[in-house]
Amino acid sequence: MDAARPVAPSPPLAAVVGFFESISPQSVERIGELYAPDAVFKDPFNEVTGVPEIRRIFLHMFEQVRAPRFVVHETIEQGDAAMLTWDFAFAFPAPLSARPRLIRGCTHLRFDGRGRILLHRDYWDAAEELYEQLPVLGAGMRWLRRRMSAPR
Repeated sequence: MDAARPVAPSPPLAAVVGFFESISPQSVERIGELYAPDAVFKDPFNEVTGVPEIRRIFLHMFEQVRAPRFVVHETIEQGDAAMLTWDFAFAFPAPLSARPRLIRGCTHLRFDGRGRILLHRDYWDAAEELYEQLPVLGAGMRWLRRRMSAPR
């Protein structure tokens, strides 16, 4: 029996992966090539509609963190939908902490008939991946996680 071979992503999904793995402030200006005019973007902090608003979210990322970088690990496609698993590496600017950070997450995408993104929904645990890593807030979040977890 042959081992299952990975299926190459469709051209629209391959373009999305390439975009995010090489994202820069300059490439964000071309975001309208990937997203439909009325696309919806949602993550733990934002929910916006339309290319100008989505562009604003990604440009804001470059103002908030240093050296942001996405690495896509897996893609799954079915019809006009896709899921991506990814790591997002970055560092906060001083004085927060220059230590490298990593967020693991996944993205749900829906494409229109022209291969443009209609829906981009990011899923990641803001408490574990971000808040618990912050100096003052982190202690309280870690305490809350221990308090709410099932006893061993």
